[in-house]
Amino acid sequence: MISFQTYDSALFGIFVVIATLVVQSLIASFIKAKQPGAIPGKIDESLGHESIVYRAHRTFMNSLENTPTMLAAAFLAIFSGADAKWTAIFVWVYAVARLIHMLGYYFISTSKNPSPRSYFFLIGFIATIALLVLSAISIL
Repeated sequence: MISFQTYDSALFGIFVVIATLVVQSLIASFIKAKQPGAIPGKIDESLGHESIVYRAHRTFMNSLENTPTMLAAAFLAIFSGADAKWTAIFVWVYAVARLIHMLGYYFISTSKNPSPRSYFFLIGFIATIALLVLSAISIL
């Protein structure tokens, strides 16, 4: 039987990841709603990186694209009984990388590739892969 207390740090990191997603959703919604003629669910396709509406929307959408896989990997690690310390480390690396990625997207207006935020996307992606590897090791 799994002792969830063993995974307290990882579970708190998962909480931070989910809370970050909620905050991103609220920020994107409020910034867009303040725009003249805003239509719920529609982003003006002419917007680019110079627009905070675009950047807030893309930050949220990028998290929606990446967070489910990370959460699945984290819970797989927990349910497979993977090492709690390494599970927590990888969850927190992802959580911090996503926070820095978010701030980078909000405050650095660039379509340059790679942009500074790209490195934090990559760090989060590597943390997700590490969680999957950790889970596989635990399962095998």
